[in-house]
Amino acid sequence: MNNSEIPLCARNDNQLKIPCKFCCVFIFLSAFFASFNINAPAADINSAENPNTLYGVAERIRGFDPVMAGDVASALAISRIYEGLLQYSYLARPYRVEPCLCEAMPDISENGLVYTFKIKKGVFFQDDPCFTAYGGKGRELTADDFVFAIKRVADIKTGSTGFWAFNNRIAGLDEFRAESAGEQATDYTKAVEGITAVDRSTLRIRLKQPYPQLLWILTMHYAFAVPREAVEYYGRDFVNHPVGTGPYTLKSWVRNYRIEYNRNPKWKETDRVEPYPVDCGENDKKDGMLADPPATLGVALLAGAGKPLPFIDRIVQYVVGDSTTLWFMFLKGQTESSGISRDNWDAVITSDKALKNDLAGMGIKMFSTPVMETYYIGFNMDDPVVGGNLLLRQAMACAFDTEHYVHFYNNRVIRASGPIPPGIAGFEKQDSPYPFDLNHARELLARAGYPGGKDPKTGRRLKLNLDIGNPNDPEVRASVELFSSFMDKIGIQIVPVYNNWPTFLSRLERRQAQLFRLGWVADYPDAENFLQLFYGPNSSPGPNHCNYANKSFDALYEKVRVMADTPERTALYMQMAGIVVEDCPWIFEQHPLSYGLHHQWLKNYKPHDFPYGMNKYHAVDYIQREQWKKEHGMK
Repeated sequence: MNNSEIPLCARNDNQLKIPCKFCCVFIFLSAFFASFNINAPAADINSAENPNTLYGVAERIRGFDPVMAGDVASALAISRIYEGLLQYSYLARPYRVEPCLCEAMPDISENGLVYTFKIKKGVFFQDDPCFTAYGGKGRELTADDFVFAIKRVADIKTGSTGFWAFNNRIAGLDEFRAESAGEQATDYTKAVEGITAVDRSTLRIRLKQPYPQLLWILTMHYAFAVPREAVEYYGRDFVNHPVGTGPYTLKSWVRNYRIEYNRNPKWKETDRVEPYPVDCGENDKKDGMLADPPATLGVALLAGAGKPLPFIDRIVQYVVGDSTTLWFMFLKGQTESSGISRDNWDAVITSDKALKNDLAGMGIKMFSTPVMETYYIGFNMDDPVVGGNLLLRQAMACAFDTEHYVHFYNNRVIRASGPIPPGIAGFEKQDSPYPFDLNHARELLARAGYPGGKDPKTGRRLKLNLDIGNPNDPEVRASVELFSSFMDKIGIQIVPVYNNWPTFLSRLERRQAQLFRLGWVADYPDAENFLQLFYGPNSSPGPNHCNYANKSFDALYEKVRVMADTPERTALYMQMAGIVVEDCPWIFEQHPLSYGLHHQWLKNYKPHDFPYGMNKYHAVDYIQREQWKKEHGMK
């Protein structure tokens, strides 16, 4: 999933992914500034005065329509409100999926082509005026809501960023998509053989061929349940009016400034209970992941194993782009979590990458973990200058100064030599075929037709435009200047084009960028998720934003996409990665290592590569936080 550029101290794994998608930072700040009043009356649960509020920092988002969220920040926002058939088990490692809106894992036919789900009964959408037949009261979830949701992803008129997840997978869905291209309104009553509601509580998915990643896909927002009534009632404004079954509802959204969520009262009204996990590994037990709340908070907090979710009543998030402001918010106890900016690294971390004693003595904890992400400079293969000139792309790759780049990021990145990140089968730690070598870069550039970086047709330096998705952060600008300095050494002039995040994504989807900086955060732990970024039919507005096309690669992709997890498939993954590296549609920049900080009063926190909807597991010990503020004189 696409991930934007955010300062290092603005990222926290509470908000990872989501797509988040170039980012020179390794921990999304979903900063939690929460206050617990364990005696607050139920009537005040959604009041602005309710102290059981989580205050955080968010990215700019495109909106709350599940079909349109191709980036991390939007997916995180959507996943607080909407839910899918399946979800990731919060504590389980290796990652596994578990039921969410279905009663149990699906029944799968022997040939692997038919998946049958039983939908939970007694789950209701939030109250909303769109439910006119029910007097504005939320109706019960049915299998048809999933049929409708997936049809919307396939409908060309919605402009969905997610059809890659279902393309050529579900029987009849591609035909439905083709028919939706006409001027007439798309007919959602038209039956699709492969996605049917057998009855109100039974959903059947019939595949054209095996799809080993389907269960992972069904955890994604593209497959979340959406009520048809809301889409029809709000029309184009549906993006601003989410109507889901999830733990929270949208109270207000001031675009690019503030988002407020409230606990969904429908859960209590309908006696819906979703418990906190009761099993975990030994390390989780040591970390207190199953502990009951402290005695000082009493039983009202209900944040231990088996207790009902969510633990926070209200979430308020602000768009804050300044890394210094974010850091001081954390030091004052106004946020529970923080990343570590490049500028603060030496003041926070020792030479052996441990937390410095002064911060550890304040009860601040550090976590570090590798994450399944790859960041890159993408070339638009449609562009007449860079797209058709392999030698030019290879020259630029050879001009990329790895040692300087890694040092710039405090040695918490590793140079990527291919698209597949560590931790996923198919990753291969090897030297790049285009290592940093200025002499070779200049030689390749001359062979590409630009000796000394000059265009012989004009006698002037070659200028290339580089689109960036975050214009405001000084660290992002510094990293752009660093890349520009690399290219300047071989005579190429880089011209930054700064956009806000939604505009940046729009430019990619319209194929308007020449070069762009982006990152891909894994949607699921399978190399296929990264390799599909190079599959020809997935070109923009799909996730293949470099619009790369290679017949040999596409043939291999169509072969591996139906294969089960075997050594043979892993070998093909490695072969496909090699093809991409040789063709150089990307300059492979980095795989990050995630470092983050949190105060000791943040409870139930565990880093997760797929953290969508996981705010419901978190809690804050309000009393402990207040005591900390008094002790350290920060109020």
